[in-house]
Amino acid sequence: MNQISHEALTALSGAYAAGWQARLELEFAVSHQRSTLVRRAHQGPLVIQKSLHPEGPEVCHGIIVHPPGGVAGGDQLTLQATLGPQSQALLTTPGAGKWYKSGGRRASQALQFHLADQAQLEWLPQENILFDGADVHFEADIHLTGQAVFAGWDIQCFGRQARGEQWQHGGVRQRFTIRRDGRYIWLERGHWHPESLVMRSPVGLHHALVHGSFVVAAGSVPKDILADCQAMTVASAARVGVTALPEIVVARYLGDSAPEARQYFEALWQHLRPWYGARQAVRPRIWNT
Repeated sequence: MNQISHEALTALSGAYAAGWQARLELEFAVSHQRSTLVRRAHQGPLVIQKSLHPEGPEVCHGIIVHPPGGVAGGDQLTLQATLGPQSQALLTTPGAGKWYKSGGRRASQALQFHLADQAQLEWLPQENILFDGADVHFEADIHLTGQAVFAGWDIQCFGRQARGEQWQHGGVRQRFTIRRDGRYIWLERGHWHPESLVMRSPVGLHHALVHGSFVVAAGSVPKDILADCQAMTVASAARVGVTALPEIVVARYLGDSAPEARQYFEALWQHLRPWYGARQAVRPRIWNT
């Protein structure tokens, strides 16, 4: 039987201690009036399961999968997507992201999206669940050219509610930027830990167990569509709201239910997509499983 050398064991143990380094690169382009995934490359456990066209050839749906099923301390995930002129893609995930206790090693997720003129990308993942002790850095850099459109949401749950777990240790750092033709049109930073005043303050998260943001970069939203979105409510006492800036529409959810946050954002998506995408919203099939 072959024996593993001491050097190989040392390298393997060092890689394990550092965590998984996973990177997925995707490129979409229009070919014969069909948005197509023309290139994919991955390193480590981050892949695209398949690409689909459930709403016709113009929009390519992709399912992003992290096979380990959870992210441990030291893991680093990077998703890069490049969209050529006039291409359209919708990316989602098959289930909630699970961020485990970090054990003193920070985990991270980096999104790097580059959209050419008149391209459209929708990033609509399911929620991230932060286990007690999770220490995570989320970063998203969106680069838009010309009339490109980006729509994306992010939902974070503090602790595993189904198990009655509270988020008592750890930290979350978040940085989210959108640039159009090199000019910043959105810059948001956040830094939370269980003892943060912002977790308790009425002008912060106000003890919410779930918070989410839905951001659309597509120019000025029509007043009637904005009014419809601002009139939308949820059944619980969660706080929700929609704000329009000159080039950005942003919706917020602060409450205690990830399913409710998803339902609220999806309802907004149904209203907003005919405006920014010139088509009705079609739910990804994976959401029905």
